Amino acid sequence: MRMIALRAAGVSPGASCGAVIHSAGVAGRCTRRYERQAWQNGFRRVAGVDEVGRGALFGPVVAAAVILNPARRIPGLDDSKKLTAAKRRLLAERIRDRALTWAVGEIVPERIDAWNIYQASRQAMEQALAQLDPGPDYVLSDALPLALPVPCRSLVHGDARSVSIAAASILAKVHRDLLLEALDREFPGYGLARHKGYATREHLERLREHGPTPLHRRSFAPVRECLAILHAAEQNPLPF
Repeated sequence: MRMIALRAAGVSPGASCGAVIHSAGVAGRCTRRYERQAWQNGFRRVAGVDEVGRGALFGPVVAAAVILNPARRIPGLDDSKKLTAAKRRLLAERIRDRALTWAVGEIVPERIDAWNIYQASRQAMEQALAQLDPGPDYVLSDALPLALPVPCRSLVHGDARSVSIAAASILAKVHRDLLLEALDREFPGYGLARHKGYATREHLERLREHGPTPLHRRSFAPVRECLAILHAAEQNPLPF
């Protein structure tokens, strides 16, 4: 019976507990389909996890994990990128109020540069999951495979397919946006509150004008190129 349940929930019966099954294709809308499959097969604490900020030049990569309460539905959950800022903030309040548990993880730029953004993103997601209380017995992840002690299903475009992953994407996005707005006051002149650290034309121009801050990701090409120009002008060897 357990093997049948695992197969129906999207986990290979021959896989280890930390194995991840990638699911191809994109559903037409964000639903509880994947959560319902897990609930029907005996899992009770189904967590969704997602990250934001992978492509940014500045600031941490942030992940959130959420276990939704099946008895307290939250209408309107969807990929955070499809929602307005006001809608995300409203939904984030409802998620924090109605979820069984939620948590946020951050990986700072220094560690991103040391590990690479892929590994840092995984670490942020695993950090968020580890903080959930009670912990999950099944995880839905947005694309990235994770090393976990419980079954985990990885969904391509999961934030547009699973309400749990969508909820996580919203919490992570709202958390990081508020953080960047605060850091904009600490590092004025870069426009961080507007572009949230991504490689917009404004950000690249300000980066060339002012140079990188301590929170810029030095392993990312535009920041590294800026550092190279500055060190060449000073005739100093590069510190890496």
